[in-house]
Amino acid sequence: MSDLNSTHNRAVWFDIPVANLDRALAFYSGVLNVKVGTADAGGTRFGVLEHDQGNGGCLIEAREKITSSGGILVYMNVDGRIRAAVGSVEALGGKVLEPTHSIGPHGFRAVVLDSEGNRIALHSAVDA
Repeated sequence: MSDLNSTHNRAVWFDIPVANLDRALAFYSGVLNVKVGTADAGGTRFGVLEHDQGNGGCLIEAREKITSSGGILVYMNVDGRIRAAVGSVEALGGKVLEPTHSIGPHGFRAVVLDSEGNRIALHSAVDA
């Protein structure tokens, strides 16, 4: 995690539980249009979302922690391409729960289930 993240952002990291790491790697890479690499720590393989100049997070196999009905709602940045991102959700194994809509002066969001059953929000400053 960069100093930029820990100094200027309130949320500095996130863990997203997944049931199938390879499927989740494809989903997040495709929907967010970022690189998602893999790493290993102590024999545990996990996915790391590209984050050299922004907030970071990882995908970790933990099927028992997946919940789609509540809990924390993580907003993932798809700025300037929310329509394309939402359009790719179902083809990548997810489901659109709330289509793209305005959240007033805060931009636009869509709420989706990822390929693993986690509820996440996709966020953009513009409806494009």
